[in-house]
Amino acid sequence: QVQLVESGGGLAQAGGSLRLSCVISGRTFGSLGWFRQAPGKGREFVGGFSWAGGSDVYGEFVKGRFSIDRDNAKNTVYLQMNSLKPEDTAIYYCNTYPNTQLWGQGTQVTVSS
Repeated sequence: QVQLVESGGGLAQAGGSLRLSCVISGRTFGSLGWFRQAPGKGREFVGGFSWAGGSDVYGEFVKGRFSIDRDNAKNTVYLQMNSLKPEDTAIYYCNTYPNTQLWGQGTQVTVSS
């Protein structure tokens, strides 16, 4: 069974940066991505990659501000977020897709103006 644990969220000022971590237990297939859910809104796709290779893909709103990298030795995937905006405030989750695992607790990101 795959378990995904997110961490690294916190409070940042607009224009600042945060680096989120996703530790993966178990073997995953397909793709892995970051998602977010802002208060009162549905969950949306932030960015992801395929284990089979190819380019990372990102949501339209990212516009070059975020990037994903991974440390295979640590079974960890990171989301580097730069030039943060107040509208990036949300709970951030990692999960496989198109078939998702049980959603974890996520990590809260709050960006102040």
